[in-house]
Amino acid sequence: MASAFYSNSVHIDFASVLAMEIPGFVSVLHALTASGLEGFLGCPAVVYKSELVEFFKNGLVRDDLVVSTVNGVPIEISEQFLAETFEFPVDGLSEMPKDKIYDARSIVSLSGEPVNLSGRKGKMKIEYRLLCDIMAKSISVKAGSFNALTVEKFALLTAVVCGVKMNWANVLFNIFKKMVTPGAKQAKGYAVQISLLLENIPNLNLGESSEFPVSKILTAKTVHRYISVTDKESTQEVADASPVKQAPKKPRASKKRLAAVPVKSPVVKKTRSLKKKSSSSQSALEMVVVAQEAIPIQIIPATPAVEPMVEDQQAKIVEKHPADKVAVTAGEQEPGGEQVEEQPAVESSMEKPAVEGAAEETADDISEKADAPVVRPRALNRVKTQTHAEA
Repeated sequence: MASAFYSNSVHIDFASVLAMEIPGFVSVLHALTASGLEGFLGCPAVVYKSELVEFFKNGLVRDDLVVSTVNGVPIEISEQFLAETFEFPVDGLSEMPKDKIYDARSIVSLSGEPVNLSGRKGKMKIEYRLLCDIMAKSISVKAGSFNALTVEKFALLTAVVCGVKMNWANVLFNIFKKMVTPGAKQAKGYAVQISLLLENIPNLNLGESSEFPVSKILTAKTVHRYISVTDKESTQEVADASPVKQAPKKPRASKKRLAAVPVKSPVVKKTRSLKKKSSSSQSALEMVVVAQEAIPIQIIPATPAVEPMVEDQQAKIVEKHPADKVAVTAGEQEPGGEQVEEQPAVESSMEKPAVEGAAEETADDISEKADAPVVRPRALNRVKTQTHAEA
């Protein structure tokens, strides 16, 4: 479990690396020595695993001190105690000036153009990539991708590259406080450095120690290995990036577009069905028009037609029985049957004025003629009865 505290850490064997004949890497390590970080990054690589786990389990920040309990002994670590243990300079800056960061972006660049702080460290020279790993894994101790650049990591790198005098005791102690703060996102690290601090605590009996993994110690051998691995990664990145630049295959795209054309064919069928609906609706409209034209033929004025029908019937009876013409006229005035025999015959010329007078009255007053048919059909019935009787 204690190995999780130093799984990504990097420790430096300065004596081995400075004996290398690679100018770029040697100059970077000389810059680390000049910055005052040699005592922190090159201290004896010894780890007390059980005490390290207990320290982080009970650790917290109180009164600007890192406090904990290890093997029943209370421990208090201050910024001054940290500076004295690793011989940090106590004067200097705590924040990096922006103009220095801008200068460092061009210094470390592989192409000469300022590197992008939100990009990747692959745009940097190989010796500065190694320095970026050291600052990210052993100083800032941030979890996540170490290939990505951040403003915080690059500010620490700038202090070494540009030779800015920093108050490393204050910078590292602030990171140390975040490690023991409950709920903090800061990853836990400084395994070798905390082990050395515990050795300097009086009245604290420590258990067995274990050596720091050799694979995580930067020596001349591991530096050469780092160079070979980095070259392979760079070659692989170029190979992976080349297919991306190829133009898309247009024939496949055109085939996909042509294949999408038949999908639109159902739309044509829908339009045909709509045409059938329109024709049926048109025929329905034509049938309605025929019905509307037939309506006026059925309209027959019933009221005015009663009088002419009675007069026509009377005229037929008179023509058929000329002798009874006087009886028809008398029947309208007096309903008695005997009076028909006693009355003398009237000339046939009287029939015409009677009919013409009836026609004139019908044209003048329709309402009065509406009541007239009620009486005349009765007179007509009398005439028919008398005529049948005489016959």
